[in-house]
Amino acid sequence: MTRHLTLAVVTAAAAAAAALFSGAARPALLGVGIAAATAFASLAAYRLTGRSAAKPVQKALLVFAAMFLVRIVLVALGLVAVLRRGDSAVAYAVAFFVPYFVFAAIEGGYVHALGRETGRTA
Repeated sequence: MTRHLTLAVVTAAAAAAAALFSGAARPALLGVGIAAATAFASLAAYRLTGRSAAKPVQKALLVFAAMFLVRIVLVALGLVAVLRRGDSAVAYAVAFFVPYFVFAAIEGGYVHALGRETGRTA
């Protein structure tokens, strides 16, 4: 879990730094903030549910699906906020999706590691 959390922190810091120096910092920071907040919430939920003895991979996949739905709602609400302020929707979308794909890979690596550590192999 430590290496996954470290990768997530580094990704969030790099994305936030890039957003600060973009031409549209406000919508970019909102996109990065939503991506990072949901990634850290996912990692915390994995930590709480993933180490149980009963079906840790299935529980982690449930967290993955639930957080995906939360992200959909938050991205839509963020887009509405960006458009109402007249900010750049493209900057918001790019700032969300670029780190999101990195965070999704980190989360996928965590779920994959859970599958390797539990039970006996055939």
